[in-house]
Amino acid sequence: MKIEINNVWKKIGQTEVLKDINLEFEGGKIYGLRGKNGSGKTMLMRAICGLINVTKGGIVINGKKLGKDMSFPDSVGVLIENPAFIDSFSGYRNLKALADINHIIGEEEIKNVIKLVGLDPNNKKKYKTYSLGMKQRLGIAAAIMEKPEIILLDEPINALDENGVEEIREILFNLRSEERIIIVACHDREELDALSDEIIEIHEGSIVSKLSEKNA
Repeated sequence: MKIEINNVWKKIGQTEVLKDINLEFEGGKIYGLRGKNGSGKTMLMRAICGLINVTKGGIVINGKKLGKDMSFPDSVGVLIENPAFIDSFSGYRNLKALADINHIIGEEEIKNVIKLVGLDPNNKKKYKTYSLGMKQRLGIAAAIMEKPEIILLDEPINALDENGVEEIREILFNLRSEERIIIVACHDREELDALSDEIIEIHEGSIVSKLSEKNA
């Protein structure tokens, strides 16, 4: 699994939100995106998963170009901003509705991933009554439940307590060992350092540094 980002620019109105981005991501690593709000982290994730079209350049995933050979990556799980869950559904019903789109996983796999993120698959509580931490856990479950080759997580530990952070970190390490590409944006500098094999610093839409934590 490989993602190649070649000379990518994104312009919205008169503002260049991504400027000449050149990056490669490979399976079996966790990549951390570091930068202030508005630096371009989320926009880069949106480009990788096909939610926005780039203005110039291209994104190639396993030899196939986004926007030309495919509209979206073949296998991707995403947590960006607020997940679009149905307020009146339970956590299980929400994930079941999503899983029914692709028919990749069944009821047992859905229940297992709900347990994995620390929720109860048998809880009938409606999503609208969930705490922020519970909503975050369900969003992570939705992103990883179909075992995608690419996982994009924007602020995955928001609203989680210390135990929750540890649990999610362990999940991501296990996914990394399965040779998936994991890209995480996180405002918590220490957590990003602990998670990442490589940290990419973004400032005003440009890559300003790349640091391999294993070699740091």
